[in-house]
Amino acid sequence: MPRTLRYVPPGGSLVEVTVRTLQSQYLLRPSPSLNEIVGGVLGRAQTLHPVRCHAAVFLSTHFHLLLSVDDAKQMSDFMQFVNTNLTKEINRLRKREGTAWGDRYRSIPVSEEEAAQVERLRYLLSQSVKEGLVAHARDWPGVHCIRQILAGAIRGLWFDRTREFAARNRGEDFGRLQYATEEVFELTPLPCWAHLPSEVYRQRIAELMGEIESEAAAELAKAGREPLGVGAVLRMDPETRPERSKKSPAPMFHAATKAMRKALREAYALFVAAFREASEHLRSGDRNARFPVGSFPPGLPFVTEEATGPP
Repeated sequence: MPRTLRYVPPGGSLVEVTVRTLQSQYLLRPSPSLNEIVGGVLGRAQTLHPVRCHAAVFLSTHFHLLLSVDDAKQMSDFMQFVNTNLTKEINRLRKREGTAWGDRYRSIPVSEEEAAQVERLRYLLSQSVKEGLVAHARDWPGVHCIRQILAGAIRGLWFDRTREFAARNRGEDFGRLQYATEEVFELTPLPCWAHLPSEVYRQRIAELMGEIESEAAAELAKAGREPLGVGAVLRMDPETRPERSKKSPAPMFHAATKAMRKALREAYALFVAAFREASEHLRSGDRNARFPVGSFPPGLPFVTEEATGPP
């Protein structure tokens, strides 16, 4: 079955990005070392590929990002940097080899509707609580945006492994932080709430979090269970995996109304049709085949507005 084409609506979009670990292993199990690495990689990636991030959560088996991107290439460049460098650092930390991820990242555009955007923010905020891991999201020992939203950033360390390698080859002794720099991964308000004063925005986040934690507590009480707890989370073996991994079909778009979902699907259908037609021309030998703006033609550069003129 062919992969779904990467698609970002013209003019940019809010997108929810999800990445899952290989075989749902606990490779992202929180620790001070992993947390500082995650923050450092995210910060360096944002410096090189300036996406806007509104929420970020890293659980032991997967992570979610809520990003505003200009186009599919910006998103792709950012995620390639994040996934590649996190894999290298996870392997170094866990003393393992190979990929850390089960598949390529999943990206789902979110409509401009306030209800749709708030619902996705709510979903990310609920991570760690809705799974019954901790009672309060602020207790999650890994990277969780609820703590950093108030400060406006996630901080971490970027380790320059190239300079470390060169220093070792020169026979130099150096400390763990000698070639490390602090990186800041900035968090910005949700697009539909960007107009709100900062104190109002924080209040709305607090209200959402209160609702989420109350609902999770009620579900646990109904089931006669207690949260797993921080201690149990930190004792998880990174190389093991849960007995059952929850994987549900992902929608193509997140929208609040049927009309908006229909409009987004129709726009995507036109995008796919144009891509397939251009692919047919390319396979027949036409190197000037016109691929739609915002697409990745096979073996050719990403198509931008500037690239659609005569060859």
